[in-house]
Amino acid sequence: MNRNTRVTIFAGLLILVLLVTGLLVTFPAVPADIPKKTVVVYTSVDQIYSEPVFHDFENETGIRVLAVYDVEATKTTGLVNRLIAEKNRPRADVFWSGEFGQTILLKNESVLTAYSSPSAADIPPQFLDEDDYWTGFGGRARVFIVNTDRLTPDQYPESIYDLLSARYAGNTVGIAYPMFGTTATHAAALYSYLGTDEARGFFTNISNREVRVVDGNSVVRDLVVDGQLAFGLTDTDDACGAVEKGAHVAIIVPDQGEGRMGTLVIPNTVALIAGAPHPDEAKAFIDYVLDKKTEDAMVNSGWIQIPSRDVPTKTACMNITGIKAMNISYQEVYTGIPATQKDLIEIFIR
Repeated sequence: MNRNTRVTIFAGLLILVLLVTGLLVTFPAVPADIPKKTVVVYTSVDQIYSEPVFHDFENETGIRVLAVYDVEATKTTGLVNRLIAEKNRPRADVFWSGEFGQTILLKNESVLTAYSSPSAADIPPQFLDEDDYWTGFGGRARVFIVNTDRLTPDQYPESIYDLLSARYAGNTVGIAYPMFGTTATHAAALYSYLGTDEARGFFTNISNREVRVVDGNSVVRDLVVDGQLAFGLTDTDDACGAVEKGAHVAIIVPDQGEGRMGTLVIPNTVALIAGAPHPDEAKAFIDYVLDKKTEDAMVNSGWIQIPSRDVPTKTACMNITGIKAMNISYQEVYTGIPATQKDLIEIFIR
């Protein structure tokens, strides 16, 4: 690793520390006097996708939504710091996130309270907190994006272990740095599923084989689209964006089929804030978001690529029928992230 790359990574880690401590975060104030029939939702979901859900909920229920969005540079972390700071005098009623890690952190910090929504009755158990402090539903998955000009269908990868296969030169395949973002979450899931020794060996071989390790999932996507990589590991939202723009790519869900481990699905999560000022309205909103028809609408809008249930709308960019998700505990994955990151820093920052 050259000096410039090492400096960039250390700078990225420093920024993450600043974000976690909340030093770079400012948010609009929530009005002190909020009328009844209002629900205050803190959300990390992009406004272009969450706002239509809020409007539809308002039209259907007559309950006004006061939304507080994240700051783009901080994503979910800043909202979580705010919720923790407000714990003794909560201003929010609901937290809606596009991932699960920060929601589990809020549970651990006693910011959330239990609520079992009737709308979640048909959501698979693996997406549900065992104590009902949060509920997961559809979201993203980890997939391969393949350049169809470089590989024919019989050459497509089928497993994450194909990143180590001699069939492909190391510098023709790629991943994002596994200390950041959803690649870090995926790495923690692999440590949980495979065990520390096998997972460490996998990532050590990734490094030793000189697989292209780049700054993010979108960079992986762009390198595949440009033909600089034959395939790479990314998220469904990035891969689907390339398909929708007409790029010569295919999306492959890895490790599918009987006896295979499946791929990581990263669900949306929604939770009730302990001491919420508007608990009845909050529960009504949670019920609405978890309703199957709302999940279908979010598939249609493009926010969700992998629904938690069978919904009428089909994801246009890929076949999602029968996708096998990794059978993991999201709580265990979250708990294992610090140790996983320590390992990965030793492997990839030298």
